[in-house]
Amino acid sequence: MKILGRVTFFLLLGGIFAQSSRNAKVSGKSAKRGGGGGAQAADAGQSTPSADASQGSSRSSGRSADSRQDSAAGSRATGQQTDEMRLQLLRSAQVTCNDGSAAGFYLKEFRGSRRWLLFLEGGWCCYSKETCDSRYQNIPRLMSSSGWPQTKRGTGILSSQAEENPHWHNANLVFIPYCSSDVWSGTGPAPTPAPKTRQGKDKAEYSFMGSLIIREVIKDLIPKGIKQAKVVMLAGTSAGATGVLLNIERVASQLEQLGTEAQVRGLVDSGWFLESKQQRSPDCPATVSCTPEDAIKIGLRMWNGVVPERCQQLYKRGEEWQCFFGHRLYSTLTSPLFIVQWLFDEEQLRVENIYMGGQSLSEEQWQYIQNLGLEIKNSLTDVTAVFAPSCLSHKVITKSNWMSFQVKGTSLPRALHCWDRSLEAIRNNRTPSKGCPFHLVDTCQWPQCNPTCPALVDQATQQELTLLQMLVAMGLDPQRLGLDPEGERDSLVSMANNGG
Repeated sequence: MKILGRVTFFLLLGGIFAQSSRNAKVSGKSAKRGGGGGAQAADAGQSTPSADASQGSSRSSGRSADSRQDSAAGSRATGQQTDEMRLQLLRSAQVTCNDGSAAGFYLKEFRGSRRWLLFLEGGWCCYSKETCDSRYQNIPRLMSSSGWPQTKRGTGILSSQAEENPHWHNANLVFIPYCSSDVWSGTGPAPTPAPKTRQGKDKAEYSFMGSLIIREVIKDLIPKGIKQAKVVMLAGTSAGATGVLLNIERVASQLEQLGTEAQVRGLVDSGWFLESKQQRSPDCPATVSCTPEDAIKIGLRMWNGVVPERCQQLYKRGEEWQCFFGHRLYSTLTSPLFIVQWLFDEEQLRVENIYMGGQSLSEEQWQYIQNLGLEIKNSLTDVTAVFAPSCLSHKVITKSNWMSFQVKGTSLPRALHCWDRSLEAIRNNRTPSKGCPFHLVDTCQWPQCNPTCPALVDQATQQELTLLQMLVAMGLDPQRLGLDPEGERDSLVSMANNGG
């Protein structure tokens, strides 16, 4: 009977917690924290994100890129569409990547559209000579444009296919690669010795110009028609999402000075971080020992970083780093913002050295995971527009399957469309329509309790597992943790019916 009971228990684990919607398996092992330093180094060390799957590998001159774009424009005029965004280097030679190479952007125009989507890539940061040297050696594409391909294919909200991107496929799409390593906050060079370039030439210093790159991209888009824009949405994932929070007011001011009547909006995906629970390491700023807070404190001086003025006024000198955290910054911003945040963000967990799918997990770490979901949920209470599934993941808007995730029966593209309609109604002095929700936060308490969550993957076997299967594999006893599948059956069935 004991054996039969144990078999029944594990059958329940597999059945109740199986996800109703399985997504593509993660390929390759998660990158370890290393060269970039800090928690999000794992994110920075991953291969090219799905949002920027590239076509081709050679880098040609700016003139060649322009001529190719003219050819693409001709194809559109004859009714042919291309999914490719094409590289254009900045006209300003003074605003560069970390290593002094030209910064730039990828553009996919849609003739006649007055909607613009500007996307900031993520990838954490570096904040000392050691972390920057390591980043330059290990992830050079995040510090230099020398290896950028001529084209990229947009996915998720950057896709030009209506089936994948129903509401933004016909906008002008701009992907801005991250090569400044400063969370998009830098405004000038810093006196930090840089290593020899890959060609063996000595460089006097790294440059940190993330905020200036955004400014120059907008200048270069003036001939493309951004001054006639009706809506400009600044979007980003991870460090790029934090970059949206830091730069949204500056972008709105710049466009206003250009005379545009565009409404500037922000889309923040997986950049709503909470402060670390770790104790400060006495070895900071060594490569991997700093908390994110310490990394930003040190980095701000190195980057000549800037934060929004209204937030800066809330904190004394030396405390401006707090403006990098959305829950502290949000109330000071005036531009409309939509926050997309997994309640159990994997990068937030890595800050605390928690790796789901790794070798082991302590009961204390499991308790931290549960508390994290509650803390993030509480921090989003006053956010007007939000999509927060109770899942273990990181980033969503550039995933090809981003339409499959739901909260309370509403998908993210649908929620964004509802938000868009509400903003347009308010702008035109109309009453927003009812029954079109855009404040969506899961009410269930456990990680992966939303049946549309991305699948969990065992790092050793690359097999998909339910949450409880993974906890067992990581050495925990679900019953000891108070996870009773029989007692949760009814509530989980209800969650499956309403999307969380």
